[in-house]
Amino acid sequence: ALGGAWAPAVDIYEHEGNLVLKAELPGIDPKDVDVKVENNVLTLQGERKFESEVKREQYHRVERAYGTFSRAFTLPSVVDTEKIKAEFTKDGLLLVTMPKREEAKPKQISIAVSK
Repeated sequence: ALGGAWAPAVDIYEHEGNLVLKAELPGIDPKDVDVKVENNVLTLQGERKFESEVKREQYHRVERAYGTFSRAFTLPSVVDTEKIKAEFTKDGLLLVTMPKREEAKPKQISIAVSK
């Protein structure tokens, strides 16, 4: 679909006390990707631009999706939205690391033994 809406594949999992979102965005310039959090909703937006060095009429087949995308995910309230970090890997993966708030982590309570 040329210029149609498309959605990158996303995994969300827990790792070392963080919630991690991994999105596949190969062929996309990190400058064309926007990550924002508002009211506990994480939004990924961006655009995969058509390669300008190849003219559209020179394509024999177009199966990859181009154009803009937008995905929104409601975050659990345990996520510390102030500490969310996003990084783009060389192979086109966007990793968004969302730490849980300290109070949301299990806390070991020591038990005093009365003599």
